[in-house]
Amino acid sequence: MERTHTCGALRISDNKSSVQLVGWAQRIRDHGGKKFIDLRDREGITQIVFDPELTQDFVKVEEFRREFLLSVKGTVRPRPEGTVNEKHATGEVEVLVASFSVLSECAVLPFDLDDEHFADVNEELRLEYRYLDLRRPQMQQVIMRRHRFIQTLRRYLDEKGFFEVETPNLTRSTPEGSRDFLVPYRKKKGEFFALPQSPQMFKQLLMVAGFEKYFQIASCYRDEDLRKDRQYEHKQLDMEISFASQEELFVLTEEMISKAFSSVYNIELQKPFLRLPYAQAMQRFGSDKPDLRIVGMELVDVSSLAATCGFSVFKSSVERHGAVKGICFKNGQDKLSRKDIDKIIELAQREWGAKGLAWMKVMDGNTIESSITKFFKEEELKELITSFSAEKGDLLFFAADSKKKSGGILDSLRRYLAETFDMYDRKVNGFCFITDFPLFDWNEEEDFLTFEHSPFTMPKDGDVEYLLSLGAKDVKKEKEKLLSLLSCSYDLVYNGVEMGSGAFRIFSPPLQRKIFELLGKSDADIDASFGWFMKAYRFGAPPHRGWGLGIDRLLMLAEGKASIRDVIPFPRNKHGFCPLTQSPAAVDEKQLKDLGLKLIAKK
Repeated sequence: MERTHTCGALRISDNKSSVQLVGWAQRIRDHGGKKFIDLRDREGITQIVFDPELTQDFVKVEEFRREFLLSVKGTVRPRPEGTVNEKHATGEVEVLVASFSVLSECAVLPFDLDDEHFADVNEELRLEYRYLDLRRPQMQQVIMRRHRFIQTLRRYLDEKGFFEVETPNLTRSTPEGSRDFLVPYRKKKGEFFALPQSPQMFKQLLMVAGFEKYFQIASCYRDEDLRKDRQYEHKQLDMEISFASQEELFVLTEEMISKAFSSVYNIELQKPFLRLPYAQAMQRFGSDKPDLRIVGMELVDVSSLAATCGFSVFKSSVERHGAVKGICFKNGQDKLSRKDIDKIIELAQREWGAKGLAWMKVMDGNTIESSITKFFKEEELKELITSFSAEKGDLLFFAADSKKKSGGILDSLRRYLAETFDMYDRKVNGFCFITDFPLFDWNEEEDFLTFEHSPFTMPKDGDVEYLLSLGAKDVKKEKEKLLSLLSCSYDLVYNGVEMGSGAFRIFSPPLQRKIFELLGKSDADIDASFGWFMKAYRFGAPPHRGWGLGIDRLLMLAEGKASIRDVIPFPRNKHGFCPLTQSPAAVDEKQLKDLGLKLIAKK
């Protein structure tokens, strides 16, 4: 079997050429005794014609079904006048078939592969027959663009002096972060490898080794519940660089991503990307993942007014060191009925963690209508209107809770309203760097200090001596000060979704040990879990920084898909099950015995 051209290659300049094509029969049509087939391969579609007077063994064409794989020999000719198909690059020509062979027959299809008939196909069925789903031109184009996108990133980093280094996929479990996938070790019963959540410590050791610039298209594994933008396994562009400032890394990253968007999607991103400190992001948007495409509705903190008003819900929230924040929905009274508002309040309580939402209507003469206006003085209501720059017809929504939670509720409301009423600036590709995250967080349920980004994140220079002066016994006493400290960490956000996280790494053994100590680890714990890693830092570790960028999420948004599963060749379903391979699946007793494992039946 040979072919002279792909199914997307022929043009009018190939008229009268003898050609051999190979492809799948996408459509089969009968016109006046002749058979017309759209022959498809990954490069495109060519119309081929079977003529009973000119095609050898024409009678066998009657046996063809859709998706038969055919090899055809014939002659290129122009399509008859009025039949040119401008949807295809090959639309001016067709191939008159002289002879053919059937390379593979196709069983009855479980679903139609035409994109126009595909909207109602069940996703579980698509995933069970993923090889057919991937045969569709739309899916093939997505995967081919994925390839070109990743290759553009690779070429750019190679040009900038980065080395691609593969790190192990069987490594040591670390209890920090997400839940590990564990792999039992056959030769030592009761001991386990873990699949890496990221190449974090290995890439830092590559900096100790003096490589200076590293990257990897890494497979990362996290045993977390799945969402539309999360799989058990994801691909990450992992990067680390020595002797570079934060701004140098940002410029390199935005140039790299811009080059990929330009070459693959013909989209010119606006540079530089916005640099937005964490505190400002939380103040303006209530989120460290702001969607910059949303027009207006930035948050306003009215806690100072709420602290003295007569509305006990607002007042008590501020007294508990919380906050009262709000947004102004311009012309919202024209868009939302009272019934709609009640639905939003119910949604906020059910899904956004709100105890409730207060709301007000701005009326004629700068007056306000609401069931709670009786708790406010006239000058307080006027101050609210001024604070929001509100006008007649606007709706004001308020959330009263902890500072972080009230912002999160309003962020969810902003996104809901923007989605419902298409309040996006479609010309904006909302990339931004979020910087200066808190160094620590507090686990309220179990009452202990934890890290915000990772335990390997460098604090701001001015805080290092303070941290080194503390002991584990000082943590609760110093809680407020510790939670106010900032770190040299950053995220990349795209259209309201986190694409990746990174930081300037701790490279001093005493400081790294101190951070672990403040996080509640004993010397024995530190040595057992991280001793091998920290030992390397005693041998001249350089200052270094980097991050991991989620390729699957980035492509999901670039492709305009609703789910990460639509840009991954072989994904799992939303429950973590693979309908194609029927995995995970049980294994036999001998395999378990070899590993020293025994299943405990549920009662």
